[in-house]
Amino acid sequence: MSEMGNPSNQREREPAVLNGNIRILYEDGDIIVCRKPAGVPVQSANMRIKDMESILKLYLLEKRNGQKGEPYLGIVHRLDQPVQGVLVFAKTKKAAAELSRQMSDKSGKGLAQKRYCAVVHGLTDAAQRDERPGEYKELVDYLRKDGKTNTSHIVPKGTKDARESRLRLQIRQVKETLALVDIELLTGRHHQIRVQLSGAGMPIVGDRKYGCTQTEKDAEAESEILALCAYCLSFRHPRTGKKMEFSVKPEGGAFKNF
Repeated sequence: MSEMGNPSNQREREPAVLNGNIRILYEDGDIIVCRKPAGVPVQSANMRIKDMESILKLYLLEKRNGQKGEPYLGIVHRLDQPVQGVLVFAKTKKAAAELSRQMSDKSGKGLAQKRYCAVVHGLTDAAQRDERPGEYKELVDYLRKDGKTNTSHIVPKGTKDARESRLRLQIRQVKETLALVDIELLTGRHHQIRVQLSGAGMPIVGDRKYGCTQTEKDAEAESEILALCAYCLSFRHPRTGKKMEFSVKPEGGAFKNF
């Protein structure tokens, strides 16, 4: 999973680095693709907090060479604040509408695809016999969001406000009770990956909100970040229709063990 910023020929190059360690992977007149580091929110109501939106708008403003007016930046999808990985933003309203359509598409055509990797706890000897490296399995749960606590929970099918949540999971590598897993997100629910993996007995390293207990802190002594990375994003260019794919290598924390 090497870091790539040129979708035409996938040649590696050194990405531009902005304030907050945000890296620009690709940019043209319609879109800007970047790597979001862990800990930086996509958007924040607190003006004192530097978020992706404000940092990128300042970057675009500085490129305008004195032209007046605030540059347009459309948010078409998000990553949780502790999650690192690839994000695409729109630079025009038309591009934003098309990218939003792809991100929310439920036709099964795969107009936009998101892949994640994570390091998880909980793989006992018995679990390893059931979860063999290389085999994909699909997790299907029903999640309900609690706006008061900003958490989501697995609930029975038919529960009021519950939404079907699906992902595909593949175990790539196992080291003792930790595993590196590859995830294809099939629906986009609030904290979906974190909740579903925890519900399956595999909480993500560093996730104190969903199942990482006090006794597991020793196993992540070198990790203060959530070990979840949106490492690959593909979509159709909103103007040309050309397929574009960007991937990054997960950094820091428990990922250093794999």
